[in-house]
Amino acid sequence: MVDCKDTMPPGTNRPPLLGSLEAAVMNHLWSEGRADVKAVHHAVGVRRGITLNTVQSTMERLHRKGLLDRAKVSHAYVYSPRLTREEFGTEVVREVMASVLGGKTAPMLSAFVDLAARAGDDTLERLERMIATRRAETRGRRQ
Repeated sequence: MVDCKDTMPPGTNRPPLLGSLEAAVMNHLWSEGRADVKAVHHAVGVRRGITLNTVQSTMERLHRKGLLDRAKVSHAYVYSPRLTREEFGTEVVREVMASVLGGKTAPMLSAFVDLAARAGDDTLERLERMIATRRAETRGRRQ
């Protein structure tokens, strides 16, 4: 999925959707924790036949979108993810629910259960345990 905007709209917390190269960069950084442009180019860009400048501009765009932090180390920036992979996924689901489904949960829940069922009984059982745990936590907070 590609987000048409290079920056997050002012006043929003939503994470932008990622293009293919952006997703590859983020996946690398989620795995490694932090890296400079040259390291990401070596890991992601070389096998795709992408130039160092393309990787650099992609990482700059991810920084502007609010997905990467960066710190100047010597003459280069070192980038790290601002959100964990799980936090990003959660925010994307929230955005889809709000913008595509109008905040309605039924279509999302139905699709999610269908996906879990296709993954197998183990996944459905894990989902049931997660629901039970969350219910217990919620009840504990109310008391």
